[in-house]
Parts: sequence; structure tokens; C-alpha cells
Amino acid sequence: MTEYDSQLVEGSDFSLVEERVLEFWKKNNVFKKSVENRDEKRRFVFYDGPPFANGLPHYGHLLTGFIKDTVARYKTMAGFRVDRRFGWDCHGLPAEMLAEKELGVSGKVAIEKFGIEKFNQHCRSSVMKFSKEWKQYVDRQSRWVDFDNDYKTMDLPFMESVMWSFYQLWQKGLVYESIKIVPYSWACQTPLSNFETRMDNAYRQKTSKTVTLAFELLDKPKSLLVNNITSYKILVWTTTPWTLPCNLALAISPNIKYCGAIVNKEMYIFSKAYLKDFESHCKKNNIEYSVYSGDICYSSLEYLSYKPVFDYFIGTKNTFKILVADFVMEGEGTGIVHIAPGFGEDDFVLCKKQGIPNIDDKDTSKLLSTICPIDDGGKFTDKISDFVNMHVFDTNDQIISMLKGKNLCFKTDQYLHNYPHCWRTDTPLIYRAMSSWYVEVTKIKDKMMDLNKTVNWIPGHIRAGQFGKWIENAKDWAISRNRFWGTPLPVWKSDNPNYPRVDVYGSIKKVFDDVKALEEDFDISIDDLHRPYIDSLIRPNPDDPTGKSMMRRVTDVFDCWFESGSMPYAQLHYPFENKELFENYFPADFITEYIAQTRGWFYTLFVLSTALFDKPPFKNCICHGVVLDTQGQKLSKRLNNYADPMEMFKRYGSDAMRFLMLSHTVLHGGDLLLDKDGVMIRDVLRNVIKPIWNSYNFFTIYAEIDKVKARVISSISEVYNIMDKYIICECISTVRSIFNSMEEFDQNAGNCGYNIKAACNSIVQFFEVLNNWYIRRCRSRFWSSEITQDKIDAYNTLYTVMYYIIKVSAPFLPAITEAIWQGLNFQEEESVHLSLLPSIERITLEDEDRKNIQYMKLIINICSCVLSIRNVKNIRVRQPLNKITIYVYNDNDLLNLPIEYQNILLDEINVKNIVFKSSIEDIASFQLKLNFPELGKRIPEKVKNLISLLKNNQWEVLGNNQLMLGVKEGEHYILDSNEYMLTLKVHSEFGSTIVLDQSLLGVLVLDNSLTNELIMEGIARDVVRVIQQSRKDNKFNISDKIDVVIQTEDVIAQESVKIWYEYIIQQTLSLSLIVQENLNNDGMAEYYKTAMKDRKLTVFIKRL
Repeated sequence: MTEYDSQLVEGSDFSLVEERVLEFWKKNNVFKKSVENRDEKRRFVFYDGPPFANGLPHYGHLLTGFIKDTVARYKTMAGFRVDRRFGWDCHGLPAEMLAEKELGVSGKVAIEKFGIEKFNQHCRSSVMKFSKEWKQYVDRQSRWVDFDNDYKTMDLPFMESVMWSFYQLWQKGLVYESIKIVPYSWACQTPLSNFETRMDNAYRQKTSKTVTLAFELLDKPKSLLVNNITSYKILVWTTTPWTLPCNLALAISPNIKYCGAIVNKEMYIFSKAYLKDFESHCKKNNIEYSVYSGDICYSSLEYLSYKPVFDYFIGTKNTFKILVADFVMEGEGTGIVHIAPGFGEDDFVLCKKQGIPNIDDKDTSKLLSTICPIDDGGKFTDKISDFVNMHVFDTNDQIISMLKGKNLCFKTDQYLHNYPHCWRTDTPLIYRAMSSWYVEVTKIKDKMMDLNKTVNWIPGHIRAGQFGKWIENAKDWAISRNRFWGTPLPVWKSDNPNYPRVDVYGSIKKVFDDVKALEEDFDISIDDLHRPYIDSLIRPNPDDPTGKSMMRRVTDVFDCWFESGSMPYAQLHYPFENKELFENYFPADFITEYIAQTRGWFYTLFVLSTALFDKPPFKNCICHGVVLDTQGQKLSKRLNNYADPMEMFKRYGSDAMRFLMLSHTVLHGGDLLLDKDGVMIRDVLRNVIKPIWNSYNFFTIYAEIDKVKARVISSISEVYNIMDKYIICECISTVRSIFNSMEEFDQNAGNCGYNIKAACNSIVQFFEVLNNWYIRRCRSRFWSSEITQDKIDAYNTLYTVMYYIIKVSAPFLPAITEAIWQGLNFQEEESVHLSLLPSIERITLEDEDRKNIQYMKLIINICSCVLSIRNVKNIRVRQPLNKITIYVYNDNDLLNLPIEYQNILLDEINVKNIVFKSSIEDIASFQLKLNFPELGKRIPEKVKNLISLLKNNQWEVLGNNQLMLGVKEGEHYILDSNEYMLTLKVHSEFGSTIVLDQSLLGVLVLDNSLTNELIMEGIARDVVRVIQQSRKDNKFNISDKIDVVIQTEDVIAQESVKIWYEYIIQQTLSLSLIVQENLNNDGMAEYYKTAMKDRKLTVFIKRL
């Protein structure tokens, strides 16, 4: 029986590795154990926002899921109980639109004719259409969620909690019914919330036909000193000609100066700012005009009556007058606005204040049919007889044509502007008057702003930026929808306005004395709150002594955003159940969604949480960005610009996709431009996951060969080899860095922890050091044929760092770390995800250890500089050089570099000798530049003196990044780091500066001269490289012994192989090595042949 599992090591199909891991988790109930094994009293709560299940998951869902799963796994390993209950958003427009499509019905009238009961039954059955596929996607992305205990917004307990929350708002005086102008989707036949018009790209460019038309005054403006004028006309510009049939007033501004122009004895009145446009149009069309010399004050126009351009509202009281309003702006248009109170917020408020039209507000139906004569589909009613049953947007041309026929059209134009569209149907919205129920957000927005300051937003700028500003400008929230499939508003009203009464209910059964219950008043058992059953609950109006009026439910249902905003308590059926559980663990510890949810789910959560509980709904929130294609376009089936995520999982595995997303700036609100072919995911597999696997692979192969049972080192005092000390210290430092990224306050970012991207970077950097420094430098220790203590120490060291780094990496790479955990047999929990995060306290670092880390980082830095010089100067890495000279700056640690580190450095850079010098000026010179803009702010009168001192080279570098210009005994100035720039010019083409942690340590210079001895050693090293590559290309096992034959006519090469014979056979596991000038091919059939292209030399190898 082997100590370590190498079953998975041989394959490079990481998708297959992951599938085996998924099966292991499923077979052993690892997810369930990870939750149940933690203390119930030590919970970490996160909210899983409910998606719609009537479509397949996309990359945005996967990104959100990766973040949720990573944080949940991390906190589980930190010792918390993390329930991960999945939820489904079942109600609302997405479900209804799909049902309409599948049933072949369109619009509310058609649905009512089809039958609300049948329609809602279809919604119920189709809304979970893709739930199985969702589970497959979520499971395959290695995400753990509880599907068995999921919640659905259409379930009775959830809906009852939504009812309760509305009742509480009603009791607090935070709910009211009102007629207001709302964004309306005629395609969906429902109003939208104001924040829904700010979702994603709801605003898009739209070309509208505009018209400037003349309204004829019935009265002469006051104080106008002009004669022979036959009529006075007001010029009005509008981008919505379709609203002109509903015009009831005009508006002017007290802050605008008006003027007049006379054409054919008719005076046209408009703002002075419009005069240039007026003149330009007249000249272009050969219209003779004269400009009235005087000013026209707004007061001379106020309350004047005018002749309506359409006669649909003639006879309506208190209409067709000029009103004064502050919202009329000078700039675009004529400075005079046409007012249609049914189609504009400012228009509605102005007319309501002026009593236009003169209709009692209580007669809601009559008022709405008067000011907003369109049906649910956006078509004019018979009130507008010329355009009845025409969609409002289709009437513009005919309206303009009619205006021209009446000689009222002054000019028309095309106008390109940003216009809100329905987020579901991409159709332009209508702003129209409707009666809706509102949450009075404006009453609580100050409290919301205070609570927002307590939330840890990632990125930090969201707090005062996107979310903070949204709250600051919050409007009351329209929460009712005149639709069918949703939680019904629990409001019953008297059907006789003479006996008004409103009943609001907060529960089904009588549970609480202070909460009104449906079953108590209607004396019926209720097991479904949906329409049409709930609509059938009718009872006599208790306030009507005649007994004739009835209490009937308002037909509206809740905005589905209200339901998802109720999720924290409704998923638990609070307050009817789980009261203690909710109250003890609210608000949530963590939440994440994409950044637009600052105006969606995050916002609705915040409104309801503030209103109901006077608390924020969550403590920490990651607002991630959007996944787009490489052109920055939204991923869509129509554009065919993305691959099925399942195909990517099959090709590269989910860990690669996870790590790509977690390590990207998309986690901080940026955009991830994902290529369709998965090249970016493949690169993560190559550059991140394979190096991790290779380190595991290296250990298991050699440990199995040597039959070594490694152990986890418990104290740094047990470690003697400096390479071992370094990698353990580096590992502990990495673990601590990940802890800090996930948990510590970041002053620069302005937030606390949850810096997943930084944690991922730490993992990558560590494995770069582990593979390309420690393992590569220590290979000879593992290759040694004898089981020495040094070899055992190397095994124990590698085993130890794998133990620590695999544990701390598990939340970020759950599948691959699980496979490695199983293979390394750490004799702990059966799954890495059941273990706790590594305790680094038992491996404490002394000052000497930290010094050793700095020394190792220093030589790694120097190695990097030398390799760069070799690369630029085309000097092979395997070519030994004679000497490196290091010129030390300011007597730093380089002068005290211990001999063992010097030896590592020389061996790594393939150089024979190292020389230290303290006179850096022998090889380099400093060049000083002054930042005159900064110095000019501080000491403007001394700038000339500074220039003189600079020219005389009178300066000295001080500590703390300061510089003295001048001489200490005489005139001098102390400059801070932002007031100067110091550069070092190296006077050797084989030289480089040595900089560590942004501090200059010195300059190195490489001696590139070659002797015959150095050349021959270089050839020997190249021969080793060729042999090793041949072994790999021909799939030899690492432990395979070989015979080598070298054929070459190159005398120097022959001599080199003879001199370095022992080195070559030792490095290549060769039992024999023969060099021949001419080779007889007899007996060479079993050999593999490889040629050295840069030398006339051919290598033949044979497995023994």
C-alpha cells in the first residue's frame, strides 16, 4: 500500500479530476457535514439572492456564485456554521412574459379572457422550468448550496411574511396610495419602479420627431405697446407630439426673458435664447419677420387663455391657461412648455396645484380617464377620437400633419436623445399617471444614509458614491403592479366612496393580537394567496350602516422587487416561525451581486430593513462587475458571443474559471471581457492550476520512489537548511497575507477584508516561488540516491508547506485542493473543506527568520536582474561566467550577505565569483531633477537659488526619503520625496540596479568574458539539458536509468564531455556515457536521437 495517492497524478485532464472530487463530496455528504459539524451558535449568515429559474444560468450568475461559495467555504473553514439555502424568484414579469409567450396570449385583457386561474397555474408550473439545469450548473461549478431546503417566493409561508411586512409599513405610516406619474411598460402592461429605469442599460439612444408649434392667445398680453397685430401666438417645442392631444395648459418661467417677432402681423412669443433659432429658420425658409423691440415679462403672459390645438377637452373646467413654473428651463426649446398632466411628473404636480382639471381627487377613475386617455397597451381610448386604438408612438406623424393642416406647425426636427426603455422587453417606456401604492422612502432616507455608513462596501467608493448618492436622491417606491402572478396586496377597500374604509391584513391565521388576520375576518380557511382565489374574499363594509357596500381587495400584486427585498425574513417565515434565529443573526454578515443591484436588490433590502427593523440588511457587500465579450458587448444568444459554461467546465474544469474571475478586477466593479474560445480560462489552467498540481506531483512521485512518510513540521526550530527555512517562512507569510486580505481593514481601499483578488494573487506568487525557486533549487536533494537526514528534511518541508497552502487555498480552488488533500494523506479530516484554516501561531518567526527571508528575497531579486542581462545580451543561462561585481549603496545588508546565500546566488546565476565594492560612484551616477511646480508652491522665492545649487551639484540624500540641496553649514533646503526625482544611471551595458521594496541597494555588473574552461562547462550543461529533454519527449519515467551515446566531430565538445563526465551521468541518471566522432548505426535502433542545433552534436539515449 502506498503512502501517497498518485492515482490522479498521471492525468492532465483536470475536468476529470474535478468530476471525481464532486463524486467524492456527494458520496460522503461532505457539504452537509461542513455545515452540521460547526457550532450552531457561531453562525456566519449570507443571503443568496433568488434568481429566476425560467432561463439557464449565464456567466454573471456563475461569477456571483463563485464569490458566494468562496466566502462561505472560507468562513466555514474559519469555524463558522454557514447555512447556504438556495432561493428562487418565482413571481413577476419574467414569469408572466414567459407564460404569455407559451400560451399565445398577450396583454391583460387577453389574460382575463383566458382566465386568471389558468394563467397563474401555467406560471406556477413553468417558473421552475430550468431548476434541474440550474442545479447541474451550480453543482458543476463546485458550488455548495442547499437545494433540498430551498425557498420560493411563491410559497405560502414566504408570501405571508411579505404580507406581514406590508402590514408593518402600513402601521408605521410608511405606505400610501396616490396618483403619480410613473414609468410604464406598455409592452408588459405594468408600471415600473423608478430604480428599474436605472438598471443596466435601460437608457439608450432614441430618435424622436420634435415639433415647434404655435398656440394662439385668446387675450392680448398685458403692457405690449404695439399696433396692427392681428393675433398673438405662443411658440412651444416638444419632443412628444403624441401628448399634444392631451394638452391642458402651457408653462412659462419667472426666470426667463421673453421676446416677440412679427410675421404677417402675427406676433410669435418665445424666450430670448430662442431668437437665433427663430431667425435662422425664417431666413432658411424666406420668411420675412421683424423683432419686437421691447421685452415681454412673464407676468404679462400669466393666466392668459389660449385656443387649444385639439378640441378633445373643450369644456373641461379650468384648462388652457398659461401658468408660471420653476421647472421651465432656458436652453433647449422656446422657453415655453406644453403641459399634459397625464404624461409628465412636473406637469401633473403643476396642474394638481392649480386644480387642472377641476375633478375631485377621490374620483380616481374619472380623473385618470381624463388626463391619461390611453389603455393598458399604450393606445389612445375613444376620448381621443381621431387616434382611437392607435399606439401613442405611432401617432406622431399624423399629429404633425394635422398641425400643419391647421397652420400651427412652425418647424419639425429629428432629435437624438437618451430615453428609458423597459428592462424586460427593450421597448420605450411611457411616463403616465396611474394610481399606485407607495412606500414613503423619503421619510426614512436620512436613516438609510446613516445606516449605509456602517456597511463595509467592496469596493469602498460605493458607500458614498453609487449607493450613497442613490439613497440621497431616493423617491417614494411604487410597489404595486396591476398584474396577476405575484403576492397580492393585502388591502381591501370599500366599493362605495360614500362609506370609505381600508383594511390591511398582516397574517392568514390569527397569530398576533396586533396583526389583522384574513381568516378571522373572512371566516374561511386559506391555503393559497394567489389570484383569483384571494380576490374572491369579499365581506360587508362594517362602516356602512346600510349594509350594501362591500369590502373588496384591490387587484394589484406586489412588485417582485418587494418580495426579493423581503427575503431575509420571508425565507424563514418570520415572525410566524424562526423568530429567535432571525433576530439573533440579522443583519447578514455578507452579500454579493453585480454592481447594478445598488439600484435593485441591495436598495430594496435596505429600504425594507430600515423601515421594519431600523438596521442595515447586511454588514459586508461585494459589488462585482459585469462579464462581457471581448468587444465589451453584453453576452447574448443573438450575438453568439459566448460558449456554454458547461462546455468550458468540460474542457478546462470549474476551478480555472473560478480563479480567473476571483483574481480579476471584475470583483471590484470592473468588467471582465471573456473570450468565446476560453483562452483566458485555459491560461489560468496552465499558469495557476498546473503549477500547483506540479508541486504536488513532484512530491508524490519522489516520496513514493523513496517510500518516505513525511510529517508536518511543528516548529521552525526543527529546520536547519536555509532553503527549508525560507520556504516555510514564505509559506507562513503567504497564509498570513491571505488572512489579512480576507479579514483585515484596508485603509487604502476603505473597506475591511473580503479582498479575494489579493488573496488569489498571494496564492499565485507563493507557488511561483515554491516551484521556480525552492523545488528547482532543491531537486538534487530529492534526487539523491541515499535517504539522508537532509533529504528527509526536504520532504518534510515540502509536505509542510503543502499542508498550509492547500488548506488556505481551498476556498479559492476547492476541487484541485481537495484532490491534493486526498493524495497527500495528512491524517486529518476526510476533506480539506471539513478542516479548519491553518493555525500559523505554532510556527512563530524570530527576527533571524525574518532576516533570512529578506536575504533570500534579495538574492532572488539579483538573480532576476542577472537573467534579464543574459537575455538582453544573448548569453545562455547554462553558460558559466567568471564574476559578478556588486557595488553597494549606503552600506546596506548586501555587504553582510552571509556566505551560504552568496553560494546560492552564484550557483543560481551560474557565475564563479562574487566581488563586493562600496564605491557605487565608480560604476553609476545619480541624476537629480527638481519638481518645480511643487517647489513653486512652497518656496517660490527660492526657485532661482535651487537651480544654482543644482547646477553646482550641491546636494545630499538624507533618510526618510528626504534630500538636502545646498551645504549643511551654509544655505540649504530640505526637500520631500514629492519635490524631487532621483535616478541612477549605470555606466555599463552589463549592469543593473538592485532595488528591493522600492529601496535602492546597489548596482551589479556582470563579467561577460569567457575562458576555454567556462566554454566547455557551458557545453556540458547544454548536453545535460538535451538529454533531459529527450527523456521527457520520449516519456521516460523520472527513475528510469539510461545509456547515452554522443556523436560529435567538435573537438572542444568531445573534451568537454570527457572533463564533465561525472557531472553529466549524475544529472541524467546515466549508467554509461560514450563519446564517438563517427557512429556506426549498428545496434542503435533502440536509441532515441536528439540533435543539438547550435553545435554539431547528436545525443542518443536508451532506457535500461
